[in-house]
Amino acid sequence: MTGRVAELADLRTRILEGPSAKATEAQKAKGKLTARERLELLFDKGTFTETEPFRRHRATGFGLEARKPYTDGVITGWGKVEGRTVFAYAHDFRIFGGALGEAHAQKIHKLMDLAETAGAPIVGLCDGAGARIQEGVTALAGYGGIFQRNVRNSGVLPQISVIMGPCAGGAAYSPALTDFVFMVRGTSQMFITGPDVVQAVTGEKITQDGLGGADVHAETSGVAHNAYDDEESALEDVRHLLSLLPSNNRELPPAEPVHDPVDRRNDVLLDLVPADPNQAYDMRAVIEEIVDDGDFFEVHERWAPNIICALARMGGQVTGIVANQPQRLAGVLDIESSEKAARFVQMCDAFNIPLVSLVDVPGFLPGVDQEHGGVIRHGAKLLYAYCNATVPRISLVLRKAYGGAYIVMDSRSIGTDLALAWPVNEIAVMGAEGAANVVFRREIAASDDPEATRQARIAEYRDELMHPYYAAERGLVDDVIDPSLTRATLIEALTMLRNKHAALPARKHGNQPQ
Repeated sequence: MTGRVAELADLRTRILEGPSAKATEAQKAKGKLTARERLELLFDKGTFTETEPFRRHRATGFGLEARKPYTDGVITGWGKVEGRTVFAYAHDFRIFGGALGEAHAQKIHKLMDLAETAGAPIVGLCDGAGARIQEGVTALAGYGGIFQRNVRNSGVLPQISVIMGPCAGGAAYSPALTDFVFMVRGTSQMFITGPDVVQAVTGEKITQDGLGGADVHAETSGVAHNAYDDEESALEDVRHLLSLLPSNNRELPPAEPVHDPVDRRNDVLLDLVPADPNQAYDMRAVIEEIVDDGDFFEVHERWAPNIICALARMGGQVTGIVANQPQRLAGVLDIESSEKAARFVQMCDAFNIPLVSLVDVPGFLPGVDQEHGGVIRHGAKLLYAYCNATVPRISLVLRKAYGGAYIVMDSRSIGTDLALAWPVNEIAVMGAEGAANVVFRREIAASDDPEATRQARIAEYRDELMHPYYAAERGLVDDVIDPSLTRATLIEALTMLRNKHAALPARKHGNQPQ
């Protein structure tokens, strides 16, 4: 037995060292960490337990029978992140370029099944060259098993993908099915067809980064939620994000002790937000003022920046915040912002995270491109997500809320639990200027002094239909609050709603707008 144990220890040491020093040097030369170094950064020190370290492929042909490295190019296992169990797999680019074969895929399948059984999040550290060509269709079938589990666990377990190298072809679809995608600048790329194929088919010349780099997906496509300068920063944010999410959909997000007074006044908001609805300001400063310790985790920060989606704590409890950003496109809703917010609302609802909507929206962005691009169906996604959400929901109109965008931003009429407003709110079909031009068009045109008449009718419309208490008088706003009491009011309301129970009609699933 002593001899066998020594043999086991020696084999484990060789597995931990990896395939060769040369392969490790090549990985480092690309500015990348090894798979095991990444796992060390992800998990609390000394808590990682590996599964199937001795697994090897059984394929033959094309020289594979002579190359049977342990782990088969992926490290799987579980550990603790801030004391809570998390499952992870990490492609080891040093072995077959991290390419997925039958044994490789089965290891990931078993890990995902184990995570489902344990009810714990899954993190994928992706750094692979796609399907292992030498294994043919069995490699492709392996991806199918991963996709099936991604979908089965969607809304059940938090799933996070961190792209730390190439992720091409079918491999890109697994991250796309997960809740969050992080990428690292300079070393990670995602695309379905590479630059060579693009050039051969379309004649366009482009680099890998230009086609599917971190900044492209963080700013243009919206595939990546965040982009980072290095792997350490990305993994640090993964740990932070996990601290804000429950382990599964049957639990509440972890609460923390409150050091920031829940009744702290927000007098700074009186000067921070201009009363003039046409004057811009930074909504991030509002969020920073009302959340615990000014700390919030923004997702999709650089994509569709006219809306902000963030996770924060209020009174120690995790809260999802959806907020129009007047600093960008005046805070209008458009195709991308609607899709971004809809996805975020669905994620929060799936994982029992209450929603606070900070509303300052002039409407939907007009234009031929928007209409032809399907702003109707994309806007309907956000409407659907809010209407379908059963978590506590609070909306607060800071200044303006016009037209269909007012309804879509979690208004009372679509089921928000509590609708609040500041005393400068303007809730109407459209702004006073536009409304007067429509309602009094003939009178203005026939007037001896059209401009004077127009101004008089604008003032009349504003006084009659757009004063701050019009919606409150009709029960569409529950209360008009002092902006300096915003934090205290929201936390009190969230506390009241914490045990909310709402059931949807019995159905297989809804038919969400596409």
